[in-house]
Amino acid sequence: MLLDVREDDEWQAGHAPEAVHIPMSKIIDRLDDIPEADQVYVVCRSGGRSAKVTAYLNANGWDAVNVERGMHGWSSIGRPMVSGDSDGEPYVL
Repeated sequence: MLLDVREDDEWQAGHAPEAVHIPMSKIIDRLDDIPEADQVYVVCRSGGRSAKVTAYLNANGWDAVNVERGMHGWSSIGRPMVSGDSDGEPYVL
């Protein structure tokens, strides 16, 4: 399960097709929206925000893993991305 914690505009620009989007600023209020999974992989743009969310989730009972290099790393190795704009090419904002 991949949890994307970037802001709405970053998500719209481009995200992993199977990711669940909950911005970092809303994590505490939306813990119940995190699907059950053996592990939760947490991603942001470059790894900083996701590291903080990963630490929080691990301290509160989840088995969370930070995706190093974030969506920059994801896109640089050619992993699939989609855009929130059906006409736009996905990119990392």
